[in-house]
Amino acid sequence: MISESKRKADDSALVPVSKKTRNEVAVSRNKALSSTTVARTSNLFAPIMLLEGHEGEIFTLEFHPEGQYLASSGFDRRIFLWSVYGECENLSVMSGHTGAVMELHFSPDGSHIFTASTDHTLGLWDIATGQRVKKYKGHTNFVNSCQGARRGPQTLVSGSDDSTIRLWDTRKRNSVSTISTPYQVTAVTFSDTAEHIYSSGIDNEIKVWDIRKNELLYSMRGHADTVTGISLSPDGSYLLTNAMDNTLRIWDIRPYAPQERCVKVFTGHLHNFEKNLVRCSWSADGSKVSSGSADRYMYIWDTTSRRIIYKLPGHNGSVNDVDFHPNETIIASGSSDKQIYLGEIE
Repeated sequence: MISESKRKADDSALVPVSKKTRNEVAVSRNKALSSTTVARTSNLFAPIMLLEGHEGEIFTLEFHPEGQYLASSGFDRRIFLWSVYGECENLSVMSGHTGAVMELHFSPDGSHIFTASTDHTLGLWDIATGQRVKKYKGHTNFVNSCQGARRGPQTLVSGSDDSTIRLWDTRKRNSVSTISTPYQVTAVTFSDTAEHIYSSGIDNEIKVWDIRKNELLYSMRGHADTVTGISLSPDGSYLLTNAMDNTLRIWDIRPYAPQERCVKVFTGHLHNFEKNLVRCSWSADGSKVSSGSADRYMYIWDTTSRRIIYKLPGHNGSVNDVDFHPNETIIASGSSDKQIYLGEIE
C-alpha cells in the first residue's frame, strides 16, 4: 500500500527517469544537476548535465560539427558517442584500440571520427555503424595527437613520441609522407588551407612546416615548457597553444604577421606532476578560449580582455580536454575523474 501512494517521478523530476532499459553498451547514469528555474541560454535538458560511463581517465572529447553528438575517449580505449540533447544518452561505444586514446576529432562532414592512440596506431571510425573502417600503422611509439584537414581531400596529420609527424591520405593504409623532428611531438594541427602543419612537443617551440616541400618554414618561441595542446582559430588566422608553463598563448599565423607572433598570453590554469596533455579550444566566434587544468577547474577567458570569465568547478580530477559547442552557448569538459560535464554559459 505504501509504495502505491508514493509520488512517481515524472518528466519534471530533477533526476529524470529514463523510459528505456539500461543500455548494455555503457552504464551511463547521466544526471541533470541543476534546477530548471535558472534563466536558460541553450537547449540542454538542464543547465548542467553529467555524463558517466567511462571506466578510465578521459583524455579527449569533441562536439560533432553540427552539434547534436559528443564523442569522448581516453584511458579505457573505448570511444563513446553521446546525444547532446534530451537525457544525454549514450548512443554507441566503439572499441578496437589496444592502448589509451589520446586525441579524437570528427571529420569535417561529421560522418567519421579520427583517433590517435598509445598502441602506435590511428583509427578511422564510421559513426553510423560504430565500426573501425581503417587502422593506420607506421608510428613506432605512442601517437599523441591527430587532426584532419578542414577542407579538400581527406588528409590526416599525426604526431608521436617517435619524434615524427606523419601525413596520411585517409583512403590509403600507409602514410604519404613523414617529417622527422628532433624531439617527441605532443600536438599537431593543420593550417586552414592544409598547406602547413603546426607541431609542438617537449622542445617548447611551435614549428610551422610546409607540406609540399616537407621543410620547416619557421619556429615560434615563447613557451617555457612542453606544449600539450594546439587549436586553430575558426577563421584560420590564429593559433592557440597550451603548455606546462601554465600559460595559454595566441599566435598570429597570417602570412605577413610581424616577427613577434605571440599576441596574447593567458594565465590562471595549472599543470602538475601528472603531466597530462591538457588540450585547449576556441569558441565558434573566436571571442573566447578555454583550457582544462590540473586543479580540477575548467577555465574560460575573453580573448579581447584576456580576463578569466569562468572558472568552473565540479570535476574531481585533472580536466584534460574542453570543447565549445558549434552553435550554442554550451561547453563540454572531460576529466581524469572519468566524468564529462556539459554546461551552458551566458
